[in-house]
Amino acid sequence: MRRLKKNIYLGLCGTALAVLAVVRWTSAGIRNQMTPARTDTPSEPVRRPESVALPLTKTDYSMDTYGRHPVRSVHSYKDCFPDVQDVQILAARRWGVCPVRDRQQAELRKSELVFVGSNPYYVIDKGMNSSIPYLVPRAALLLQDIGRNYLDSLAVKGIPLHRIIVTSVLRSEADVARLRRQNGNASEQSCHRFGTTFDICYNRYHTVEPPGERRRVVRNDTLKFVLSEVLRDLRSDGRCYVKYEVKQGCFHITTR
Repeated sequence: MRRLKKNIYLGLCGTALAVLAVVRWTSAGIRNQMTPARTDTPSEPVRRPESVALPLTKTDYSMDTYGRHPVRSVHSYKDCFPDVQDVQILAARRWGVCPVRDRQQAELRKSELVFVGSNPYYVIDKGMNSSIPYLVPRAALLLQDIGRNYLDSLAVKGIPLHRIIVTSVLRSEADVARLRRQNGNASEQSCHRFGTTFDICYNRYHTVEPPGERRRVVRNDTLKFVLSEVLRDLRSDGRCYVKYEVKQGCFHITTR
């Protein structure tokens, strides 16, 4: 009886192995039919889509295009800088010092005034003979901000750096009297007497050049356009009054 059971068990195992062998052989045949026959010629490699080469954009804002920072100037010097004497004198009296008699007296007022000399932001004109290089602190700060903003504007527009030139600052009563003898249009009630007012010429600039390097020439009109933009913005912010002086060739500016 035991021998009979053993024979039955071995027979069942043999049958199962035979079935598995048939299934494996059948699966292999089906897989071969689904796989395309391989040829001796190697298949062409898969090509990935090539990236599209974009044109390089200019980032130096050259004089030809000015990039995203064009020089626009103001629509009218007369309309944008209309602040006449009657307007500026009120601010000068409010923020300024009492007029000084002469240069000796000005030296005694240094506690109220700040020395202004040529620096990285602006240049004091060498021919400034009718002014004393002092301003009240708020006017000195305004002048420095104008010079710094001007250099920043030139940089972002890709224009070689130039410093503004200051042609007039504090004037004593003696300076005003001497100017009136030379120029009948000079005002006896000049705002310059209070140390709140200065002039920046718009037809001359000081080129910033590293030693041994020559910068390309820039038209004065272009430099004037940029300066007018800077002054317009500061005036709009309530920092100053500005008068465009045609005959004097300068912007007449008083702090406010």
